[in-house]
Amino acid sequence: MFDLIIIGGGPAGYVAAERAGHKGMNVLLCEQNALGGVCLNEGCIPAKTLLYSAKTCENALHSSKYGVFAENVKFDLEKIIARKNKIVRKLVAGVNSKMQQNHVTVLKGKAIIERRTAEGIEISCCGEIFKGANLLICTGSEAFVPTIPGLLQAADIVMTNREILSLKEQPKSLVVIGGGVIGMEFASFYNTLGTKVTVVEMLPEILGANDLEISAMLRDIYTRKGITFHLNAKVIKIESDKVIFEQNGQTGIVECDKILVSAGRQPVIRNFGLENLGVELERGGIKVDTKMRTNVPCVFAAGDVTGFSLLAHTASREGEVVVNNLTGEPDEMRYNAIPSVVYTNPEVAAVGETEESARAKGIDCKVKKLAMAYAGRFVVENEGGAGLCKIIADKDNRIIGLHILGNPASEMIFGAGIAIEQKMTIEQLQHAVFPHPTVCEIIKETAFVL
Repeated sequence: MFDLIIIGGGPAGYVAAERAGHKGMNVLLCEQNALGGVCLNEGCIPAKTLLYSAKTCENALHSSKYGVFAENVKFDLEKIIARKNKIVRKLVAGVNSKMQQNHVTVLKGKAIIERRTAEGIEISCCGEIFKGANLLICTGSEAFVPTIPGLLQAADIVMTNREILSLKEQPKSLVVIGGGVIGMEFASFYNTLGTKVTVVEMLPEILGANDLEISAMLRDIYTRKGITFHLNAKVIKIESDKVIFEQNGQTGIVECDKILVSAGRQPVIRNFGLENLGVELERGGIKVDTKMRTNVPCVFAAGDVTGFSLLAHTASREGEVVVNNLTGEPDEMRYNAIPSVVYTNPEVAAVGETEESARAKGIDCKVKKLAMAYAGRFVVENEGGAGLCKIIADKDNRIIGLHILGNPASEMIFGAGIAIEQKMTIEQLQHAVFPHPTVCEIIKETAFVL
């Protein structure tokens, strides 16, 4: 009998397993593929590895702005992919090592939920039956592929995030269906390499729920870099190497070598026996409370399978909440200060409410914003680069949102998350001491904007 059985070895599953094992629980972790889940094997880490190579290439191409001259700058896509694979293998090995260090039993195989008994939960994996006092479901998400006429017939040129990560030949032209985070990151990567990139997005702006002003600024930057955007556009058909879409009552056609379908992700809730438990669903995922409990006693869910906040760091924290509550440490999941990052060049980072979401909720908010060029370090490292820092505060001057366009936004946003979590006011932020010269000083400078 295990204290905890975990189905799925992604960020929610392996972090929960590590924490539980560290606290002395007897843990079984079942994963049918490599540990690390989509994030480590098919998402966050491999995509960011490619994007760093692209950023290095772009820096070399434009190094003359800094008085450094590099001639005949080239890239080798096969070597970029090989480096990505090497890094993934190294980090997967690291996760395996953590499981061993914390005495977690790991099975590589498909787990099936068999039944719930008076003693707990029974699952089958690798031809055996295992019993656990508690079950944590972390089956993650998969790419959502919309029903588009002609898509199946064009399967040889259509890709999701999984296939494009292993593409060893650079396409001359690429159509990205969906201008969300994943779509924009791959659009950024191939644009830097010289591919002709077209983004077709159904919404009026890219990046979904991100701050609209910052999203528009990023789109403008990439328009100037050569990406073509079709907004308010719905793909209605794929014919061979042509993507056909409707936009403002008119029909548009784009020819391409490859098509990336990046229309979002959906929770994995089928084909592992979930129906044998009678778990309640919501938003297409498993419904949970703030302690990550389902409606079935001793059954928990964390990560993308809940269909709520599909981010790796959210999943990790949700896994921790489960383990903390199981080991006598009361804990609840909060989503008001979950940071998000778009790893384009420049980066976009956000946490908390946007100007639009705050007003949609009826929050009486004030907005402070400042160009990134007001931070000396930003000017030093981003010659001619555009950027913006925006703070959203409520009527009591408490910080409820912060948004940044400009490098290195990803390394700065955590501080804003802490400020929101601790309910800091604008005045308290003004009194904080930031190191000089750093790009993060822009946050304090923005707080002083009238």
